[in-house]
Amino acid sequence: MTKLRLTDILVTVVLSIGFGVIYKIWGPLYNMIKPFGLHADQLIYGMWFMAATVAFLIIRKPGVALLAEIAASSGEFLMGSEWGLEVLLFGIIQGLFAETVFFVTGYKRNSLFIISLAAVMSAIGSILMDMYKGYIGDLAVWNLVLFLGARLLGSVLIAGVGAFYLVKSLEQTGVTNLVRPAEKEDYEALDR
Repeated sequence: MTKLRLTDILVTVVLSIGFGVIYKIWGPLYNMIKPFGLHADQLIYGMWFMAATVAFLIIRKPGVALLAEIAASSGEFLMGSEWGLEVLLFGIIQGLFAETVFFVTGYKRNSLFIISLAAVMSAIGSILMDMYKGYIGDLAVWNLVLFLGARLLGSVLIAGVGAFYLVKSLEQTGVTNLVRPAEKEDYEALDR
């Protein structure tokens, strides 16, 4: 696996700043859903993990997931996130947890399962952060199970399945070829 080039970094940061804008918009939506109860808000929490999975699916190099989450959380912070500097810490943790999955696979696997697993790991990172903040411990067991289940399901649906098929759609347009280097198969196809 090659190192990140300047182009990879710039594409990741620009893509992630776009996600930062989405994250900023997502905050009020998240807060609007909270009153519905039964942790319905946790079903859409997975959006905050999407920068890492989308960026990795497009760039597919070490460090991209971490960089993407840091850049996205920085963008959200700079636009006035209601959670303040805390979003940067969440971004670092979520990016590290997603990056761990890609590291274990040698940055060579990008199946729906692996992307969903990275989303789940980001969710676990965010849950650990929420545990540190202390409010999860106040939940009754049934409520905690509902909370965890909803966040994990939301992460798989949005940052796993959603990211996977979003990038698949982008691949069909050919736009992802602009940022990926040609592979050996591409050169062999020219010789046929």
